[in-house]
Amino acid sequence: MSNVNTATQTNKAMFIIGALFFVFGFVTWVNSTLIPYLQIACELKTSEAVLVTFAFYISYAVMAFPSSGVLRKTGFKNGMVLGLVVMAAGALIFIPAANMRTFGLFLFGLFVIGMGLALLQTASNPYVTILGPIESAAKRISIMGICNKTAGAIAPLIMGAIMLKNADSFVQRLSTLDAAQKAAELDQLASRVIMPYIIIAIVLVALALFVYFSHLPEVKAEGEDDTADSPGANSRTSIFDYPYLWLGFISLFLYVGVEVMAGDIIQVYGSHIGISLDIAKHFTTYTMIGMLIGYITGIIAIPKYISQSMALRVSAMLGVLFTLGAIFTDGYTSVLFIALLGLANALVWPALWPLAINGLGRFTKTGSALLIIGIAGGAVLPKLWAWLGEKVGLQQAFWIMVPCYLFILYFAIKGHKVGLKKQGYIPPITEAVV
Repeated sequence: MSNVNTATQTNKAMFIIGALFFVFGFVTWVNSTLIPYLQIACELKTSEAVLVTFAFYISYAVMAFPSSGVLRKTGFKNGMVLGLVVMAAGALIFIPAANMRTFGLFLFGLFVIGMGLALLQTASNPYVTILGPIESAAKRISIMGICNKTAGAIAPLIMGAIMLKNADSFVQRLSTLDAAQKAAELDQLASRVIMPYIIIAIVLVALALFVYFSHLPEVKAEGEDDTADSPGANSRTSIFDYPYLWLGFISLFLYVGVEVMAGDIIQVYGSHIGISLDIAKHFTTYTMIGMLIGYITGIIAIPKYISQSMALRVSAMLGVLFTLGAIFTDGYTSVLFIALLGLANALVWPALWPLAINGLGRFTKTGSALLIIGIAGGAVLPKLWAWLGEKVGLQQAFWIMVPCYLFILYFAIKGHKVGLKKQGYIPPITEAVV
C-alpha cells in the first residue's frame, strides 16, 4: 500500500514540475521571436538584437549560487514559488519598456525573468533527478523536456502571429515614411508585446499560488544531509573534489550555447539568407519538433536499451554532422540542418545532468547551482556567433558549434568518469540497466 501511495505522490509531483517546465519553456523560447521583433521595433543590428539572449541567459551566471543559498533556506517547493513570482515581475517590466520603446528596459525585463528562471531551474532540475532512481533520471528529465519543448514549439507560433504579423510588408512600409510617421508606426509595433506579457505574468502568479498550496513533497539526494563527520560519508570536502562535475559544467555551458543558437538564432539566420520573415518566424517550432522527437526516443530507450552516457555520445556525434550540413549546404536545406540540431540536442541535457551531479551527496544543491551557471553559455555563444558572422558571414560562423559538440562527446566517453574512483567512491550510473 505504501508503494502505491509513494507512486501516486511521485506522479503528482511530476505533473506539477511538468507544468513548471511548460511555463518556463514558453517564456524561454519566445526569445526566438523577440529577437527579430525587437530588431525591427528598436532598429537594431543583428549583433545588438542577440543581446536578447545575452541578457536572458547571463542572469543564470549571476543568480545560480545565490539561488543555491535561497534553496537551502526555503527548500525546493518554496524556492519554485519565489522563482515564479520573480519571473512575473520581469514580465511586467515589458509594459514600460514597450511604452517607451527602450531596448535597455526590455533587456532588464528579460534579465529579471532569467533571475526567476535561474532559481526555478536550480530547484526543479535536481528535484526531478532525485525524485526517483538515478538510473532513470534521464527518462524523467526527458518527460520534462517534452513539456518544455512543446511550449517552445507553441510560443513562436502564438507570439509570432501577434508580434510579427505582416512583418515583411511592415518593414517595407517603414522605408516610405518620414521620421515622425516611422516613429509612430514603431511605437504601435512595440505596443503589441504588452498584452501577451500581462497574460504571462498572470499565469506565472497563478502557478505560484498553485505550487504553494500543493502537497509537493520535499526530496533530498542520497547523502545530502551528511557532514564530513557523518558515518559512511565520502571524504571529499568541496565541489572542487569532483572533476566530473566541472567537466559536466563546461559541457553544459557549451550545450546551452548551441541549443540557443539552434532555437533562437534560426529565425535571424533564415531571414539573413533571404527567406521571408513571415516564413522564418516559424523555424523555431521546427527545431522544437526535432527536440520532441528526441525526448520521446529517450523516454523509450533510456535506460532499457542504452545508457545515459551512450545517449550523450550519439547526440554529440549527430550535432557535429548536422552542423557541418548547415555549413556546407544552402537555403532551406541549411536551415533544415539547423532545425535538425533540435533532434541532436534533445537528449544532451537529460543525459548530461544526472551524470554530472550523481554522487554529490551534501554538495548536490551547490553542484546544481554550478551547472545552472553553465546556462550562461546561451548568452555567450550566440553573441560570439553574431560577432564572427559580421566578419566571416553568419553561415561560416556556425563553425564555432563543432568544437562544442566534440567536447560534449569527450564528456560522454571519458569525462563523466574522471574522478569516479577517487577516494574509493564510485557513483552507480556508468552503464545501462537492461
